[in-house]
Amino acid sequence: MQKEITPLTWQSDLKNKINFDIQTIDDDFLIFDNVKVLPAFAYPFKIDVTNFIICTKGETRGKIGLHSYHSVAPCMITLLAGEILQHEYISDDFEGLFITMSKRLTDSLLPDIQERLPIALSVRQNPSIPLIETDLNLLKTYYAMLKAVVGMTENPHRKDIVRHLMIAFYYHSNSWLRKIPQNPQPTKQDETVNQFLQLAEKHYKTERQVGFYAEKLQITPKYLSQITKQASGKSANDWIDEYVILEAKALLKSSRLTIQQIAEELNFADQSIFGKYFKRVEGVSPKEYRRK
Repeated sequence: MQKEITPLTWQSDLKNKINFDIQTIDDDFLIFDNVKVLPAFAYPFKIDVTNFIICTKGETRGKIGLHSYHSVAPCMITLLAGEILQHEYISDDFEGLFITMSKRLTDSLLPDIQERLPIALSVRQNPSIPLIETDLNLLKTYYAMLKAVVGMTENPHRKDIVRHLMIAFYYHSNSWLRKIPQNPQPTKQDETVNQFLQLAEKHYKTERQVGFYAEKLQITPKYLSQITKQASGKSANDWIDEYVILEAKALLKSSRLTIQQIAEELNFADQSIFGKYFKRVEGVSPKEYRRK
């Protein structure tokens, strides 16, 4: 099935706004700075590009996946391709420097998956990094260099130069992630719940029964539901439903897939069963939600 997920449409939208200073390399790299470019959507939407936002002023609040975030300048926000975002609040004085890369370019920075995976996991756990003045100034320097290189349209090697600058950018970001204080040593129950959530995030499209996850973790469904409720305030079923519904809402709002196609994408037997499931959890039908 051909998916038509709409990424952050900054590139196409912003090119139509003559007051914006936007520079690009093919469809792989986009760099710009402006105050009013980060849209506050009341619904989840999926992105297929990686975004670095160097927030120099103001604040923003929302969700990345099922996790809430609150970013206050100065900070750097990293949004990875494949994430589902929901911006709930953006202050009127928000300002930032924006770097957007295709997944193809992002993956080429660190081709070794064993090296890339730990960084991706760290970013998912800490999408917003507070910055001290020296860190902020360093990122501004990287940004200025990237912008200058992208502007060298006659240079046949500018994409390679950008790629190497972004590798250095990546490594600096990872060094800051390592300085973030770690949570206290988790209990065995906490570790089990975290393992369940990781499994749910991986398999929610095909497995919606608690028994599947309990079997993977070699515990009973009752015990899994009990410790998940204790640790998070939500049952295991609630978490599975949240993953499924979040994906469904993003597809309904940010794709041209039909409701039948979305039902197939989420492995429901048919559109009717998907519709009943969606209404049970969300309170409205998929069609009504799409119309909002």
